[in-house]
Amino acid sequence: MKAVRRFMHDQSGATAIEYGLIAVGISIAIITVVRGIGTSLNSSFTKINSNLR
Repeated sequence: MKAVRRFMHDQSGATAIEYGLIAVGISIAIITVVRGIGTSLNSSFTKINSNLR
């Protein structure tokens, strides 16, 4: 019975899950920004390439 009570009051697992969710959110934001920058850079280099020809 003590083990069940201790398990119910343990908050360390919830904290780890919260940090994991924060890390996932930050990762998604970084991926979105990098994809946007990559697309704009690709179009810029394409314009420069066509102007040089």
